[in-house]
Amino acid sequence: MFDRRQTARARVIYGGVLAYNGRQSTLNCVIRNFSDDGAKVEFENAALLPDVVDILIAKKDRAFTATIAWRRDNEAGLSFRPAVEPDAPIPLDWARRLRASESERRQLQSRINQLLSER
Repeated sequence: MFDRRQTARARVIYGGVLAYNGRQSTLNCVIRNFSDDGAKVEFENAALLPDVVDILIAKKDRAFTATIAWRRDNEAGLSFRPAVEPDAPIPLDWARRLRASESERRQLQSRINQLLSER
């Protein structure tokens, strides 16, 4: 069989979440192989997925926007998109990190205000 992949994939077993429909819908999945360019995922029903999805891989603390390269009954091959498109929502891992840093900033600002008021 001819392999069109740009990089070799490592066999893994990671938990993941596929998000689609403007991130309003999610689907748990198992990642069976992974590279910087794509992944093979298994889940309940491939027919539910649109052609473009976001995937969050908790073990790697990374998220990708991906195009479905192929699909079968309960699995699909994903090809990661290299860049953020202008009208697309920010990547899921960026949003999570931004939310965490904003929370930390508020806590630090609160502590600074507390220390200044104790003077």
